[in-house]
Amino acid sequence: MATKILLLGFLALTCSLAFASDSSPLQDFCVADPNGPVKVNGFACKNAMAVQASDFSFGGLHITGNTSNPAGSKVTPVTVAQLAGLNTLGISLARIDYAPKGINPPHTHPRASEILTVVDGSLEVGFVTSNPDNRLIATVLQKGDVFVFPVGLIHFQRNVGKGSAIAIAALSSQNPGVITIANAVFGSKPDISTDILGKAFQVDNSVIAKLQAKF
Repeated sequence: MATKILLLGFLALTCSLAFASDSSPLQDFCVADPNGPVKVNGFACKNAMAVQASDFSFGGLHITGNTSNPAGSKVTPVTVAQLAGLNTLGISLARIDYAPKGINPPHTHPRASEILTVVDGSLEVGFVTSNPDNRLIATVLQKGDVFVFPVGLIHFQRNVGKGSAIAIAALSSQNPGVITIANAVFGSKPDISTDILGKAFQVDNSVIAKLQAKF
């Protein structure tokens, strides 16, 4: 009996891992139809006979992103929202531009792991493990170096070189999502109560109110 229970538990775990990422396609392609009347977990398929080469191509990653913002960075995504042919394929990518001392602030991708390649410059990168350890794993990357951010973990990049920097990120979902920690915590609509955040961060409520005003 115990052996049967262990076997069932193993099968349940295996099945859960098998469905832990985007589903595999059941046809050659399923170009997203954002205007389709059917609402599914993702996008319905465009009529295959109406599919064109343009559904599978995207131009513009050669263009430098505008980093004139408080973070000093610009992310140019290529997800299913920009490239309909990615629908059901479980992949996407992004170009990230960094001004000198610019950062890609701490954030998570709830539906994807990320592999980052430095195209130009020097980046400090890192992620934080989950509770209770909350261990920071970080390093400095040079041109041509690669680093992996596991799915769901808070991670960041900072330009530590003398000039601008560029990176390309590949992600394991056509719609990885992004939650920027500061924006989510201090810029939610409506605001999270200052009492809650004051206790969470162990600071006076007035400090929280000032932070919320920035977002």
